[in-house]
Amino acid sequence: MISSELTKIDSIIIHKVGNKSIEEGITFSNTPISTNENINQLLLTYFLTPFKSNEYYNFYHDSDLQMNELYNFSTRIFENPDSLYEESKNIARHLYNRSVHPKIKEGELYIVYLQDCVLDGEVADAIGIFKSENLETYLKVYPKNEGYEITADSGININKLDKGCLIFNTEPEKGYLVAVADNLKKSSEAQYWKDDFLNIKRRNDDYLFTQKTIEVCKNFITEQLPEEFEVNKADQAEILNKSAEFFKEKDNFELNEFAEEIFQQPEIVDSFTQYKSSFENDNENIPPNDFSISDKAVKKQARFFKSVIKLDKNFHIYVHGKREYIVRGKDPESGMNYYKLLFHEEE
Repeated sequence: MISSELTKIDSIIIHKVGNKSIEEGITFSNTPISTNENINQLLLTYFLTPFKSNEYYNFYHDSDLQMNELYNFSTRIFENPDSLYEESKNIARHLYNRSVHPKIKEGELYIVYLQDCVLDGEVADAIGIFKSENLETYLKVYPKNEGYEITADSGININKLDKGCLIFNTEPEKGYLVAVADNLKKSSEAQYWKDDFLNIKRRNDDYLFTQKTIEVCKNFITEQLPEEFEVNKADQAEILNKSAEFFKEKDNFELNEFAEEIFQQPEIVDSFTQYKSSFENDNENIPPNDFSISDKAVKKQARFFKSVIKLDKNFHIYVHGKREYIVRGKDPESGMNYYKLLFHEEE
């Protein structure tokens, strides 16, 4: 988690970057901007508030990390912070060359050197790259004579950063640790920021390992398990609940321990390990068989373990435990299936 309490803005440069496909060009500023303490605090709110996720990335290149442009620009800045202005122009040019999607908007590009950022308790300097693309209209009300005057203007909402990244001066050999914010998220024009401009991939850490492993477990229980074995929805709900409890209560994930505790039957244990192995063959960022469970990832992925039995389009049964309190049967007269739910009292 990123904390901004100690963070200070050392220097900040602003350029304007347009859409290359329509030849909007780049407008470079001549010098860093001057600010005061009040403006700096507003800017820190604007720059850092969106970074709430625990998902982190590293710079990447298919051939060689040294060929990643942002990695090289960042390295030169960290080695010599006084080079921020010259490197900021390189960053702006690189962004412009990647801004070819017709929906990408012209906007101000902020390149900021930040001191004393706190990331998961560790202090490090960071480079911030932020782009504002959308202006909002606001009203200004002020007293005039014996009444009030209202004017309209447009400006930036400091609570709505459009795009940004923080590059921390840690793990340079792995491609630095990078945090990303993007209001457009998964829209097609948004992908250029992460894929084309930054060229990053998910960082291999316990958060990612926990996230991926929960995804594998859920998919196996809901998709593969009923195909191979006689398992009804109530049984699936019980296994999902047991899996959720495992991740909540344990500090470490160990594949064999999890499989034997949750699935118990040797043939199901074997099926699960084979399923996980096939998943690893088809995906990047492969989670190991032994890692520390991330509580933050477990909380975010809790929705994967929601145990819901959907009955036609009429009823949903949310199951939180006690498989023995759910009895499945078939009505002899109508031929329809039913569930009988046993409970002590109604709340």
